[in-house]
Amino acid sequence: MENKIQDALKEIQRGIAEIIDIEAIEKLIRRYYETGENFYVKAGFDPTAPDLHLGHTVLIQKLATFQNFGGIVQFLIGDFTATIGDPTGKSETRKVLSEQDVLDNAQSYKEQVFKILDETKTEVMFNSKWLKELGTAGLISLASNLTVARMIERDDFSKRYESNTPIAVSEFIYPLLQGYDSVAMKTDIELGGTDQKFNLLMGRTLQKAYNCGKQQAVLMMPILEGLDGIQKMSKSLGNYIGVTDEAFDMFGKILSISDELMWRYYELLSSKSLKEIEELKSGVEDKSIHPKEVKDALAIEIVNRYHGQGAGETAKAEFSNVFAKKDIPTELDEYIFEETTWICQALVDAKLVASTSQARRDIKANAVSVNQEKINDDKLNLEKGEYILQKGKKSFAKIVIK
Repeated sequence: MENKIQDALKEIQRGIAEIIDIEAIEKLIRRYYETGENFYVKAGFDPTAPDLHLGHTVLIQKLATFQNFGGIVQFLIGDFTATIGDPTGKSETRKVLSEQDVLDNAQSYKEQVFKILDETKTEVMFNSKWLKELGTAGLISLASNLTVARMIERDDFSKRYESNTPIAVSEFIYPLLQGYDSVAMKTDIELGGTDQKFNLLMGRTLQKAYNCGKQQAVLMMPILEGLDGIQKMSKSLGNYIGVTDEAFDMFGKILSISDELMWRYYELLSSKSLKEIEELKSGVEDKSIHPKEVKDALAIEIVNRYHGQGAGETAKAEFSNVFAKKDIPTELDEYIFEETTWICQALVDAKLVASTSQARRDIKANAVSVNQEKINDDKLNLEKGEYILQKGKKSFAKIVIK
């Protein structure tokens, strides 16, 4: 049993950014294995955007991990707090949503998250149930637990205060209400992003103030890098993989990531165990497994998760057919460059030619293509991005410029 407990803790700590009170989490898991008693893991979602991308699902994947080891997920829809708007990470107050918008977005969230979470081990909750009943006296009592000085310590508040950017009094109420959610829900563990640390710790503070007999542990997840491997995954940056993307598009986007970023996605998104991932890494390192094969497996797993079993294999077959028609191999050697690279040097480093002078001659002979387009500029510099280089009819390489 001890091995099971330690394995569970390793999976729970996998990929995390920070954890507070791991001892409490270990006690909860140990109790589950010894007595079968469940514990409660909370994550709050203000339903301000109905469509998730894979960056959003990092936290949901961790919730699913807890479900494997005795956790009952408290999936909190912040229908009440969404009408206030948490400015975390923002320089201005969020737009207040209508009640119908909140309900519509909440329904969309529920439909998408159950592709990851076990519905039988999930309680979907709405904080309007207890926050509407709090009343004026209750709110004043709640607000007495924190000073203005302590509130200004929150990073986004302090920056806005120093720059004379307005802060609504209602925004001070938000972290208090999020913390009170943990009191009302009797939460054992709360999950959130690193930008939510202040609010997550508020739950611990208020559970102690309200004599709940517990102080929730806190686990923070990192931000997932987008397809470029540099900036966080974001729809506004266009470097995202949407949960509702078509299977073919989802598969292709995952295949486009670098081999280095692939392991980050495995760590934060895959359901494979740490042991299984280490075996794949070892196979790639000793060249018994091609990186393309490992990336295919990741793409298939994720597509199957959101489109149903078998969808990933179908997408792979369709993708291979498209590439076959373009005469591009599905398995390409990949070369990573840290900065802008001269095309002739890239051809040499990718082992497509023996020298830069040979590269020049091949370019002038119209024998070199970049992303299937012939080039004749031997002074071309490749900027940040991904490229498929081709020399002649049969020599290919994938280039990643960071």
